[in-house]
Amino acid sequence: VRVEHRGAVRFERAYGRTRDDGPALPCYVDTRFDLASITKAFVSTVALAQAARGELRLDGRLADLVPEWRGTAHEPIALRQILAHDAGFKSGADYRTLLDQDVERFALTEPLAAPPGEKMIYSDLGFIALGAIVARAARGRSLAAHVSGVLRAFGTRTTGYAPRGRERSAIPATETDAWRGSVQGEVHDEKAYLMGGYGGHAGLFGDARDVALLGEWYLAALRGRPTPLDPGLAREAIREQAWDPVLRRGLGWALRTNDENSCGALMSSNTFGHTGFTGTSIWADPERDLSIVFLTNNVHHGRTDLRLVRTAVADAAVAEIDRA
Repeated sequence: VRVEHRGAVRFERAYGRTRDDGPALPCYVDTRFDLASITKAFVSTVALAQAARGELRLDGRLADLVPEWRGTAHEPIALRQILAHDAGFKSGADYRTLLDQDVERFALTEPLAAPPGEKMIYSDLGFIALGAIVARAARGRSLAAHVSGVLRAFGTRTTGYAPRGRERSAIPATETDAWRGSVQGEVHDEKAYLMGGYGGHAGLFGDARDVALLGEWYLAALRGRPTPLDPGLAREAIREQAWDPVLRRGLGWALRTNDENSCGALMSSNTFGHTGFTGTSIWADPERDLSIVFLTNNVHHGRTDLRLVRTAVADAAVAEIDRA
């Protein structure tokens, strides 16, 4: 757990061990976790940095970079729509149907579920496509190389894809399944695993400090602190782009919509954040200038709902900050 207020750390503590079965190590504040879908927020940030440099256009059609889309229902898709999850992509696909396929090509060419701009559908496939677009806009650099390079330039220390062998035992284990056995130090998400561990939707590993830094880049743009992001694009990213009754969407970010969201009942209506299936989350409240990072490997104990724990952590942090 890491809590930052006004750009400074107010609380940071690690708990538990890397696994409950077999050899385990203690968790520390710099332990790297499988960030799961928080990868989407990092990759979105890289795409916005490319837009700031003119390598991508937020509202231009992407068919020039994705010739596979020319003359298809995909042709009108713009970067803004992918980032806001209203480009029309299907949510995902059962990995068992993809074992003998090129997952990236599948994501780019699978028929859409809705016309671009018509409805919000939270989509792994859209962000797998985004990963391909980011790499193509980077003039042939791989997604992993480009994302890692941008994030390092922005100040991250630990975040990257595909941990090396000697690093894996220090990473909390995720799920034990019938397909891969006990997963530790490799990406939990099956589609990212089939892609070699590199995806625009999942695959990044990182620690709480780097995830908090991700939130700070956007909070800093609002508060006048130094940020590597274009301030205008950062502000646009945390503004509502696509409406949904459960969770509205910004550009790469989820936006607090009701008291049932995992940011709890106390954070302001302008709160933005993201969760990851493995048990990770970040929520940032611009009104309080507050971010709360909570990283777990909850799926190690089964695919149970972590919302009540996330909301308890968020509410406790907000209450403590408000009392200060």
